[in-house]
Amino acid sequence: MPCAARDPHDARLARVDPLTLGPWGRFALLAFAVVLVTQVGHRLLRPVWRRLAGLSPMLQAVLRRIDRPVQLLVPVVALQLALQGMPDGLAGLTAAEHANGVLTIGSITWLVVAALRGVADGVIALHPATAADNLAARRIQTQTRVLARIAVGAVLVAGIAFVLMTFPRARQFGASLLASAGVAGLIVGIAARSVFSNLLAGLQIALAQPMRIDDVLIVEGEWGRVEEITATYVMLRIWDERRLVVPLGWFIEHPFQNWTRRSAEILGSVMLWVDYTLPVEAVRREARRLCEASPRWDGRVCGVQVTDSNERAMQLRVLVSSADAGRNFDLRCELREALIDFVRREYPQSLPALRLHGNAPAATAPD
Repeated sequence: MPCAARDPHDARLARVDPLTLGPWGRFALLAFAVVLVTQVGHRLLRPVWRRLAGLSPMLQAVLRRIDRPVQLLVPVVALQLALQGMPDGLAGLTAAEHANGVLTIGSITWLVVAALRGVADGVIALHPATAADNLAARRIQTQTRVLARIAVGAVLVAGIAFVLMTFPRARQFGASLLASAGVAGLIVGIAARSVFSNLLAGLQIALAQPMRIDDVLIVEGEWGRVEEITATYVMLRIWDERRLVVPLGWFIEHPFQNWTRRSAEILGSVMLWVDYTLPVEAVRREARRLCEASPRWDGRVCGVQVTDSNERAMQLRVLVSSADAGRNFDLRCELREALIDFVRREYPQSLPALRLHGNAPAATAPD
C-alpha cells in the first residue's frame, strides 16, 4: 500500500523535538529555561525582599547593592550544575565548564564586593554626619570608608588570583615565580613600596583616627576640610574651593594640625596696635558687648589683654571662642572691623602715631 503523505506541520514538530537534538542543543534549551526562570523569579521576589529590607537600613543598603550581582550569579551557578550532568568526553565540554567557571568566580567576586559596599553604606546611613555633634559619626564613617576600600581591594585581588589559577599556563607561571621568589620578591617589593606604604598608612589612620571625614586640617600651610579618604590619598577641600590631594603616607611621616580632633570648638585672636593713651578697660567692655551681640560667639571666652609693647605703641589681643573654625574666622573679622571703628570714633587720639619731641631751634625770619 502506498504510504500516506506526512503532514508538513508534523515534520516541523519532529525537527524541534528535544529528543532529536544533540547534547548541546538540549543544553541550550535548558540554559534558556534556567535563565528565563531565574530572571522571572528575581523580578517576582524583588518587591518582597525590598519590603522586608525596609525594616533595617543596613539590610536595605546591602540588598540594593547585591541586586544586580545576584541576578547574574544565580543563572551562572545553575548552568554550572547543569554542565556537571553532561556526558563525559563531549566535545567542547571542558571549554564550556572553564568559561562558566571563570564567569562564576567573577560573579561571586562582584557579589562579595557589592555586599561589602552595602555594609559600608548601611553603617554610614546609621551614623549620619548631619547632626550638630557629629564627632562619633565622623569617626565611624572614616573607619568604615577606609576599611571597606581595603577589603574591596583584597577581594578583587583574590578574585583575579582565582581566575588566573583556572588557566594551566597561569599556574605554571605562578610556579616559576615562586621558584625565583627571592629576586621577584625584591623587585616587587621595591616597585610596590609606595603602594604598601599607603596601605599601611590607611590602616593606621582607620584605627588610630588622627583625622576623620570633615575634620579641619592645616597641611603645608593650607586650611581645609577632609572631603574624602581613599586607599591611597586624602582629598582636602581648601577654603577657596581648591582641592589638595595628599598621599596617605605623608600623614604618617609629617606633622599636621587637626583643629577638630576632639571637638570643633576653637579659640581665635584679634591683634590691634594702639597708642598708650587708649583705656584698655573701655576696649574690654566694647569687645564684650560685640561678642554678646554676635551669633557666632559661643559664650565661652571673650577677653582683652596687652600682649606686647614697644617705644611707639602697645599691642592688644582680643581672644574669642566659637563653635567651629568657620564661625570663629567670621567673628574675628567682625571684631577687628568694629574695634577699629570704635577706637577711631571714641578715641581718635589713641590711634598709632609717631611723635617727635625736643627743643627744635626757632626759625629766623629772612632779612
